Amino acid sequence: MTTTDYSIIIPAYNESVRIIPTLDRVLAYIQQRGWEAEIVVVNDGSRDDTAEIVRDYASGSASVRLVENPGNRGKGYSVRNGILHAKGAVVLFTDADLSSPIEEAAKLVDSIHRGSDVAIGSRWLRADLQTTRQPLYRQILGRAFNLALKVVLGLSFKDTQCGFKAFKQQAARDIFGRQIIRRWGFDPEILFLARQLGYKTEEIAVAWAHDERSKINPIKDGMNMLLDLFRIRWNSISGKYDCSPQTAQELSPTAEEVPVGHPRA
Repeated sequence: MTTTDYSIIIPAYNESVRIIPTLDRVLAYIQQRGWEAEIVVVNDGSRDDTAEIVRDYASGSASVRLVENPGNRGKGYSVRNGILHAKGAVVLFTDADLSSPIEEAAKLVDSIHRGSDVAIGSRWLRADLQTTRQPLYRQILGRAFNLALKVVLGLSFKDTQCGFKAFKQQAARDIFGRQIIRRWGFDPEILFLARQLGYKTEEIAVAWAHDERSKINPIKDGMNMLLDLFRIRWNSISGKYDCSPQTAQELSPTAEEVPVGHPRA
């Protein structure tokens, strides 16, 4: 299915304020790099005019596509939906706020070209690259979550939650086609699956800045993410990851995909 070199997936929920500057910056970057690339924005049932803005943008740029979720399903679902619709040989997802600057994408792509199947951005391999640090309480909760990752799933990465990851297309389809968790706890799940499926994963230090507008509630969402670790372990024990990976159509049979450069009337 590969029809371009790179796909950049941007999950979006109520991002009408940030989405145009983000698209401008990402588009400028891929043009500067000379990449044959597509930008896939996945609208997660936004209540504002995010979808309309992206449709209008796509009408003037053949590099931009909009994929609509069938309602609000969560970040994990959005990333999976975008990746399963992606056409790039290398697939990367990034947050709409570009907390990790898109210019850092070259680090992940270089890792893929060196032989990694999965390359994940990390805020904590080199903390000096953080231009705006998280509040102390978030750092403490993050450390506690990493300890739980090691105990429950045996994952020893410094940072699983950075929203900046790249995959070879085949690895992406194999991993995300088996993903079950829809919301914030999907990152450990895809890394757990990558290990279970034998894919080589490299953790890469990237620049990053905390955004106070983050939609994650550190207490409520943190507890749900902790529970997700046990769900992942149970899914593995019970064989739920052993099935054939889903396709985009099987995942979202009612999802809307707005074609490149052709806004909906």
